[in-house]
Amino acid sequence: MRLINRHPERSSRLLLVILPFALLLFAYFVGSAERLADNPNDKLLPSAVQMGDAVKRLAFSADTRTGEYVLWQDSASSLRRLAIGLGISALAGLCLGIAAGTLPLFGAPLSPLLTVLSMVPPLAILPILFIVFGLGELSKVMLIVIGITPALARDLEQRAREIPVELLVKAQTLGASTWTLMLRVVLPQLLPRLLISLRLMLGSAWLFLIAAEAIAATDGLGYRIFLVRRYLAMDVILPYVVWITLLAWLMDWGLKTLTRRAFPWYEGARA
Repeated sequence: MRLINRHPERSSRLLLVILPFALLLFAYFVGSAERLADNPNDKLLPSAVQMGDAVKRLAFSADTRTGEYVLWQDSASSLRRLAIGLGISALAGLCLGIAAGTLPLFGAPLSPLLTVLSMVPPLAILPILFIVFGLGELSKVMLIVIGITPALARDLEQRAREIPVELLVKAQTLGASTWTLMLRVVLPQLLPRLLISLRLMLGSAWLFLIAAEAIAATDGLGYRIFLVRRYLAMDVILPYVVWITLLAWLMDWGLKTLTRRAFPWYEGARA
């Protein structure tokens, strides 16, 4: 049997999923043990005990200065900014994608503009955002919006153009207006793709958020990582990185589940 036709058994699938993570953890802790044996004060590869103590201090002990639990406060701040940015981006991307992909008069100027905007490195304009919007919450949210909206809109525009012309013609034959056509034919086709596109953009959204928080913030996951880096506090940085990865994975899983349950008829929902 060719390798391309071989699929893992149901009983071994979980083992294959866990195996690479187990190997990474094993390699890390072996390296950590060797470095700490040579130098107990080494900070590059902290042990599990050191990272556990840091998590206990940040997540389950109130800060003596503010009285807040640092990890949860940072998580709430970052997730709030991310949710607002993703929400605005999803709405703007959906509207622009429908307009550019369905209405030729709008598509002619919008399509080239979206192409050019999607090529602009968002981090390169971060100083401009701080100048225009200040150092508050707005600039951080706008970095996410500017960073992912053009890519979302371009993807949805392409999907709108792939809708069979026959569907649009039949709807118009039955008396559908342009507004009805977009709401009853185009929008249902694009909503599941919007959720899938958001899943693909999650990594970029987190990158923009962490970058903005690292430069100008007083709380947040990115702020905390760059705050403690000056002390080489890897026992804090590594758990924060793992926590961010877990949050991103949970968001991806949530969007995937929502797509599968809300739009079971959509082919991409099975991906």
